[in-house]
Amino acid sequence: MRVTRLWAVIKKEVLHIRRDRPSLVISFALPLLMLLVFGYTVTMDVDEIQTAVLDGDRTRASRELVSAFAASGYFHFTAYPLSRPELERLIIGGEVKAALVVPPGYGRALARGETAVVQFIVDGTDPTTARAALQAGELIARVHSTKAIAAALERSGKSLPLGGLELRPQVWYNPNMESARFFIPGLIGLIMQNITVMLTAFAMVRERERGTLEQLIVTPVRPAELVIGKLIPYVVIAFVDVTLIFLVGAFWFGMGMAGSVSLLAALSLFFLLGALGLGLLISTVARTQLQAMQATMALVLPSVLLSGFVFPREAMPAVIRWLGNLIPLTYFLEILRGIILKGAGLDLLLTQATVLVVFGCGTLLLAALRFRKTLD
Repeated sequence: MRVTRLWAVIKKEVLHIRRDRPSLVISFALPLLMLLVFGYTVTMDVDEIQTAVLDGDRTRASRELVSAFAASGYFHFTAYPLSRPELERLIIGGEVKAALVVPPGYGRALARGETAVVQFIVDGTDPTTARAALQAGELIARVHSTKAIAAALERSGKSLPLGGLELRPQVWYNPNMESARFFIPGLIGLIMQNITVMLTAFAMVRERERGTLEQLIVTPVRPAELVIGKLIPYVVIAFVDVTLIFLVGAFWFGMGMAGSVSLLAALSLFFLLGALGLGLLISTVARTQLQAMQATMALVLPSVLLSGFVFPREAMPAVIRWLGNLIPLTYFLEILRGIILKGAGLDLLLTQATVLVVFGCGTLLLAALRFRKTLD
């Protein structure tokens, strides 16, 4: 391999990228756009649930209960129906997702020290919202019940019995359990995989469509020099993309960095090399840019579903979980979340790092061999 020939291929590819302004703009703008769109839309946090209240008691006690629900931030009372049929119409029409029904006599029951039953209705067509509403409703009711009992005992001159169990929960690494802190690192990996695969897949296929690939074949440039020379500019572009979306994630979405930046950069390099090699492999099979696009999109869906980007892999059947082990993004997501959120070092991520190194080197080698065969 001669450096002069390799440098000539690199200069040619850079010149080609500069002349193809639309593709250059897309390669930098698309990752940022995807991060901003997905960063705001891909979230499991549910709050401000549209809620109705059917207050059949209309006493100070019922108003305190409604206020406790509203003050939690999970529920936003937007409707005050006067009858059960009206409440059902609101839920069926989708105007509210939850409803609090306070029966007549609620306040008197509390005052007499009896159990007061309140109905809490949740629209189960959206399981995520329904689950969050139920958990929040049960917690608020429990806290409110404890306060009511304490107030009743205080009025009667008694006090709560001593002893019992006190649970002191602690949530590490993401104390507020914000979805953004979980999804943003995953988005970085998903976006980088898709962008880098497209970059190389389109670049090679475009050369073939324009007939310039045959011109390169008749030059003294060797296949290995051609492959490496064409990949290097895209490695630089991919790293610039990684830096940009990481900065946006840190300063726009408040994603912190608990671990080593240099370790993350080194492991990202192997992941990017593997993704670029994957794009090169696609370019050896696809004959047109449309075919390259279809092959690239075929990688996106399994990556989103099986890698653990959205759905927990622990909940998947064993066969599906095993298939997820074949996707490099699975390991890169563990590295991203481990380093960014937990501050994990290489000793704790050795398995994932080894898989990425093997994947990066192996994919590049396979792509080079396949590309050389195509040229022959």
